[in-house]
Amino acid sequence: MTAAVNKASPWNKRLNSIRNYLSKPQNAILLALGIILTLTTVWPAFTIVRDTISIHKGTVDTRGAAPGQVYTLFNWTDLFAPASNTARKLAQINLWTPLLNSVLLSIFACIGSIFYGGIFAYLVTRTNLKFKKYLSSIFIFPYIMPQWTLAVIWRNLFNSNLITKGADGLFASVLNIRMPLWWCQGMFPSAVVLALHYAPFAYILIGGIFRNMDANLEEAATILNTPRWKTFLRVTMPLVKPAILSTILLVFSSAMGSYPIPHYLKLSTLSTKYVELNVQRTGEASILAVIMMLFGFLILIVNQRTTSGRKSFTTVTGKSGQSSVVNLGVGKYILSILYMLTTLFTGILPIILFAVETFLPNPGDYSFLTSGISGHMTTKWWMTAENVSENGMYGQKGMLFNETIWSAFGGTLLVAVLCALAAGTIGTLVGYCVSKNRRSKWAAYVNSMAFLPYLMPALAVGVAFAKFGSSIGIYNTFLLLVLAGTVKYIPFASRSALNSMMQLSDEIEEAAIIQDIPWIKRMTRIIIPIQKTSIISGFLLPFMTCLRELTLFMLLCSQTKIITTLLDYFDEMGLYAFSSGINLILIVVILVFNALVNKLTGASLDSGIGGGK
Repeated sequence: MTAAVNKASPWNKRLNSIRNYLSKPQNAILLALGIILTLTTVWPAFTIVRDTISIHKGTVDTRGAAPGQVYTLFNWTDLFAPASNTARKLAQINLWTPLLNSVLLSIFACIGSIFYGGIFAYLVTRTNLKFKKYLSSIFIFPYIMPQWTLAVIWRNLFNSNLITKGADGLFASVLNIRMPLWWCQGMFPSAVVLALHYAPFAYILIGGIFRNMDANLEEAATILNTPRWKTFLRVTMPLVKPAILSTILLVFSSAMGSYPIPHYLKLSTLSTKYVELNVQRTGEASILAVIMMLFGFLILIVNQRTTSGRKSFTTVTGKSGQSSVVNLGVGKYILSILYMLTTLFTGILPIILFAVETFLPNPGDYSFLTSGISGHMTTKWWMTAENVSENGMYGQKGMLFNETIWSAFGGTLLVAVLCALAAGTIGTLVGYCVSKNRRSKWAAYVNSMAFLPYLMPALAVGVAFAKFGSSIGIYNTFLLLVLAGTVKYIPFASRSALNSMMQLSDEIEEAAIIQDIPWIKRMTRIIIPIQKTSIISGFLLPFMTCLRELTLFMLLCSQTKIITTLLDYFDEMGLYAFSSGINLILIVVILVFNALVNKLTGASLDSGIGGGK
């Protein structure tokens, strides 16, 4: 009898240890979250990989396939080991050129955003630049707005019938200036627009470091008569390196999967090429998606290596004074005017031009600016209450009376609300559980799985869920959109929650545990109220991002289901007034929600950097 008890005791010990581990809510939740995140991230990715070797009826991968054959390596060999000159040329067009363009575009976007946003961060936090409050507020507009906004504005400004065909833009119509093709389309405008769109990343991340930097570090160098330029290079820049690295990782991963900007500015990238190949070369298109996903995994590995081995700099102490402000002299006015002009292009002009486009009989034709407004404006794009086939309406009602537009807008709001609730809740739980198990390898794994979708290109995530949704019969449903959006936006909430939860002392919750207060009550009465600002941000960021999302959702549903895909549909139809009107509606709605958030919570993207002064 004793031997039997002793023999069973190791199992009893293991069962007891498992019970003890799962008796803590944070451990049980962490285990469940790890399983859920693994399934929702790995399984869709596996679906794409399987699709690269599957035979798709009606596509080129059926060549040489035997009757009843299910899998083939044709897609891989055709792209990476072409057997003929024609196949080599196709591989160059379909793979190598888009891959090179995607990498170069991401690199140029990183350099441009860090240069433009980093300099602005320094000017706002460390100099006597004028009009800081206005400039700081308007500087973040490009990130708040839909990604394609600046691409459309660039096209409306610089396109000309002589160079790019189609209607003349503002420069050609008013100033008779026709920019060269490389300026209007291709790598240069795409890189500039992406850099402007992601410059707020650099401003927020680098500006936060500049703002909180210990003034004693630079003052010590000044006392030793160190030149200002050497102080900046040897003292300031090493402290800013972590923020620069974070900006590079975030911008590179986001730019790699960008679809709208290369699409509007005619640059062949992995994203645009995927859309082109998806009909006739479905398997090869899936290989492009796999390549984009591999870049996401590579960026995650680089992120983990750099953060785990990064040197620690103490930049905030109890003895630090206010950092000295650099006097720019007359430059404070010159630089202010310069940034006012650039932010006019990135923040104010889009709203004005989109509004004007919706009142032009021929959107994109700005000849009325030289011949007078009379006879050159119309309200038909807004006010037509019946289906009209003539006058370029293509059987559509005006935007105010168009059921398709408002139905799609309602669908977008529904998806945004559900994604925000799901991603915000899961992200908050991830942040709480990881902070409670910060030394656990499983917690580190769950944290990585929660953050991985953010580093993966949006189109790759969309492709994965498109294949996944088709395989389980939920394609073109709101459920699939919410599922994909939740997985993609969990990183927003989890990072926000984790940063705030790490600041909480364990004694706060331990005092409640001693009094036998249940876990749910501890969360709702203690933890959440203390960190409500960060937690609310974890819900609001997915909501705001989902409103303007196109790349993630474009392959998951029909073009009329949500407002961003409907915008793309109208653009393809040639109803540019409708697409401009939808752009205008989106921008106004997003700015209104952003203003409400700032008013109700006191939080803003540029808070704490110094733009409010």
